[in-house]
Amino acid sequence: MRDGPTVEVCGERFDTSSMPIFVIALGKAATSMALGVEDSLGDRLARGIISAPASSESLPQRWEVFAGEHPLPNEASLAAAEAAFKVLDWANDARGLVIFLVSGGGSAMMEWPISPAISLDDLRRANELLIACGARINEINAVRRAFSAVKGGRLALRATNARFLTLIVSDTNRGDEASVASGPTLSPTDDIDPLDVINQYRIDLPKSVLESLSKSVWRSNSTYRVLLDNGTALDAAHQKATELGFRSTIARDICEQPIQEGCDLLLARLSQENTDCLISGGEFSCPVKGAGRGGRNLETVLRCAIAMGNKPLVMLGAGTDGIDGNSPATGAIADPTTIARALSLGLDPAGFLARSDSFTFFDKLQDVIVTGLTGTNVRDLRILLKTPRP
Repeated sequence: MRDGPTVEVCGERFDTSSMPIFVIALGKAATSMALGVEDSLGDRLARGIISAPASSESLPQRWEVFAGEHPLPNEASLAAAEAAFKVLDWANDARGLVIFLVSGGGSAMMEWPISPAISLDDLRRANELLIACGARINEINAVRRAFSAVKGGRLALRATNARFLTLIVSDTNRGDEASVASGPTLSPTDDIDPLDVINQYRIDLPKSVLESLSKSVWRSNSTYRVLLDNGTALDAAHQKATELGFRSTIARDICEQPIQEGCDLLLARLSQENTDCLISGGEFSCPVKGAGRGGRNLETVLRCAIAMGNKPLVMLGAGTDGIDGNSPATGAIADPTTIARALSLGLDPAGFLARSDSFTFFDKLQDVIVTGLTGTNVRDLRILLKTPRP
């Protein structure tokens, strides 16, 4: 909100009469968030940097836009970091206000290695190994921070004379906002040793990355506000289910388990509770075991379909960002006919599971959900119905 030279953001007021405003936006929701800031502040903005999935949305020339990739960084991810460094130097000299717009996916979309010895190929390989190892997101981020000049508060610390405000669309647990995009402006809240993670999951990182790991923790005092998170999606789904007449329950504790354990918990909880609609979110840990196409949502639905058999249950699993793993789908639906239809087509569900090829399985059944990029990212949504309705 603007009131003359005073700008109010999430209840905090800034006198910008002699304070230029800069914006750095990164992640899957970066463009949507930047459009909101542009609509509110417009010509009060001195400069904006965006690193986000390619978009058809247009912004004024004061915005510099980079098509950072996900889940692996690309050349644009490095260029976006360089541009952000320059803006922060400007903000530091001018003692300006920097508004950071941070959302999930930003870990890959804005990156700079902590050592010049680390090449882009090394960065990509390191991230590829971390994503596939089956570690929890906070463990992955602990390692990412250790070889990054952006993550773990290091980005904000480039401009100690500036004022900061971080607005977050969160794809992590409540209280763990420092893990969103690996926390470019926030100090980590955990004490996970990256070497412990590397050893536990036997991750063979590139030599340049291993030799450059830093365990030092930077302390950033950036003020932040969470605009949306997984709880927002769960509450909205619960409200809609109730409006449709379902007895709906949110299983908030079924969130980050290993994928088979999570599937077992979902089906057991649905059978035990006096509910006909069970909703859960978060991100199951899902090691990649083959060269197929898919992600944790598609694999969750496939595992549950195998366990369900012909029971009168329907399940949806989808990513709120619109993309699941390396597939073009956001997720899939399974029902009592899924496995029978697959077998009639000569499809072996267990074989697709072993190859991490859940997308191909559901694509052949025409049960994938394809939405395209949604412009947000608040983790996954899983919905199970005990009493399917027409």
